[in-house]
Amino acid sequence: MLINWLLALLPILVIIGLMVGFRWGAAKAGPAGWFVALLVAILRFGAGIDLIALAHVKALLLTSDVLLITWSAFILYRVTDEAGAIKILSDAIPGLTKDRGLQALLIGWAFASFLQGVGGFGVPTAVTAPLLVGLGFSPLAAVLIPSIGHSWSVTFGSLATSFQALIASTGYAGEILAPPAAGFLAIAGLVCGYQIAHISGGWGAIRRLLLPILILGIAMGGTQFWLSTHGLWNIAALGGGSAGLIVGFIIARFRGREASEQNTTGTKPRLLLLALSGYIALVVIALAIQFIAPLRSALSSIVIRIHFPAVTTSLGYSTPAGYGREIPLLRHAGAILVYSSFIAYFLYARAKLYAPGAGLRILKTTVRRMLPSSLGITAMVSMAIIMSHAGMTETLARGLSEGMGSLFPVISPWIGGLGAFMTGSNTNSNVVFANIQLRTAELLGLSVPIILAAQTAGGALGSVIAPTKIIVGASTTDTAGKEGSILRSLLVYVFPLIGLISLLTLLALWVTSL
Repeated sequence: MLINWLLALLPILVIIGLMVGFRWGAAKAGPAGWFVALLVAILRFGAGIDLIALAHVKALLLTSDVLLITWSAFILYRVTDEAGAIKILSDAIPGLTKDRGLQALLIGWAFASFLQGVGGFGVPTAVTAPLLVGLGFSPLAAVLIPSIGHSWSVTFGSLATSFQALIASTGYAGEILAPPAAGFLAIAGLVCGYQIAHISGGWGAIRRLLLPILILGIAMGGTQFWLSTHGLWNIAALGGGSAGLIVGFIIARFRGREASEQNTTGTKPRLLLLALSGYIALVVIALAIQFIAPLRSALSSIVIRIHFPAVTTSLGYSTPAGYGREIPLLRHAGAILVYSSFIAYFLYARAKLYAPGAGLRILKTTVRRMLPSSLGITAMVSMAIIMSHAGMTETLARGLSEGMGSLFPVISPWIGGLGAFMTGSNTNSNVVFANIQLRTAELLGLSVPIILAAQTAGGALGSVIAPTKIIVGASTTDTAGKEGSILRSLLVYVFPLIGLISLLTLLALWVTSL
């Protein structure tokens, strides 16, 4: 029934309209979408008080799972940034080579991906764009290069916040979802490298850097793929970016001996090691928990787990009984980040890298930066769970399967990209659209992991054209007020990337059907 499909779509349309048309932030648009979903679920789809209450408790668990990571990831970033560690890394990279194309790859691709792996939230562009301007790149190019350069690492960046949201929203294991998602993004990441070369120096730069880009792309994409498919998706983007920096350093030294006299602008190896100590601790702890069975077992002793009863709407749509999202508190990705933050803070404090009041500044900036986005995530998760339990998601999925049919795999990445554009986040896109994509894939008999990979890959690539991210990038260069020009320029590169994911989705579905 068309009226039911349109009403089920209404909460999503409200969010799109408010964020795109009225430029509301997620913290305001999210609650509005939630309220509309609540009304539609009760008044049209027969959701009772018991169902609404249960949906909100489930949403609280899912939200906690995601926010534990997002807050902890940003705290680790602030611990290192407050100590000047990010600036140390930023100062070290430009002196490696005088080749402008290679500078763009090292700073706007490898370093931006590394920053996305550890922080995200607009940090990659905000940190690297001023560096590129200082090296002589135009302000527009300085924003475009890192925006494109980190896009491929968004799903597994911020310690895999977006990927964790995909797992939490769909109930699928990360081991099942990681291979197709990481595979799609590795290929897209390689294309990002050639796009960066084009932005920095046109087709001539692509021809000159053809082999270095291929080597860097394989190193970065391959590392992210290996880590994510071996249960280490929380450090997959961090690992990919780190591999890019290491391989890029070797390529730069091999291609230009003039950099050797500069000694990476005089940055001492000990100081670089200290700057990276927090992230080294993160990698060591994550590997230890993954591969040391007694430690993993000990940290699995406290698990937050709630069994929910079955609920049914007055129209007969049922959600079966079962456990909600399980949170192993002591070995959760958020807990690993907290352990790493404490170690990093201790090391930086011992090295006297903090000014007085550093701890309070870290906490204040974390709350100020994370609270609005957390409110948006909470509202959107609640909206998605209400829609799922009331049968609204099922209604949308059936409409899409009947209306799109065989074309659905083509538009699946674009749905993810639209969600990221309208919410400013691949995490939010996965929360809002993952269940719809999952159910539509089931109705069409398509591989759910491949469709969900298309969702999150499209969302990752589309997130860089979100107005909020563009504003962050523009604010750090001389392009403030020229966000429209940045968006138009980004579309030239982002649309082909999402189109590539559509082709890869069709190819993957064809291969799995053989």
